[in-house]
Amino acid sequence: MGIGEHEKLERIYSTLHPDEIPWVSDELPEEFVELIESGFVKPCKAIDLGCGLGLHAIHLAKLGFNVTGVDISPSAIERARKNARIAGVVERCRFIVADVLSDLPSIICETFEFAYDWYLLHHIHPEHRERYIANVSALLCSGGKYLSACFSETDAHFGGAGKYRATPLGTVLYFSSEEELRELFSRCFCVLELKTVKVKSKLPMPHDVIIALMEKQ
Repeated sequence: MGIGEHEKLERIYSTLHPDEIPWVSDELPEEFVELIESGFVKPCKAIDLGCGLGLHAIHLAKLGFNVTGVDISPSAIERARKNARIAGVVERCRFIVADVLSDLPSIICETFEFAYDWYLLHHIHPEHRERYIANVSALLCSGGKYLSACFSETDAHFGGAGKYRATPLGTVLYFSSEEELRELFSRCFCVLELKTVKVKSKLPMPHDVIIALMEKQ
């Protein structure tokens, strides 16, 4: 992440209503639904990296997954735990305050069959991505699946050009190409599918999002 991004995310989660946070959605993304309905990813131990308010984790918990959510924002984790209590899935969800760029495997001390990050990677700038991907790999068991989704450089939002773009919330995101993500992911995973799709958002236009599905060998 860029300098000060942690503080910006904490401010967002501590002060804004969920409706004001662009990436927060009550719906499970279609890509999750397709993976589960196809049987490619079955209920298992999963880790949600950059879990935010925990809504995706809670959806998966209702489907029989046991989910660990990780976020650097204490306010996000506090709200995620409250959301899990309200949803009645505390026995299937746990939430941890941690930096995904830290020595995360030594903090969590277990491995998972499914890992995912949804709209996290564009918050992580290129100089930190190798460390992050190594952490994901260390947290997955052999044969574990990994789903990642981040903004494509073809996306028209936040200025519509350039790799680094500032958002109205003050965060600075990095917009990726398919080529650079394939190169990044291939260092630790077998890339099963990598494509750019349109994903609806709270903004008038959908986002161009690169979706990657991987497996640890």
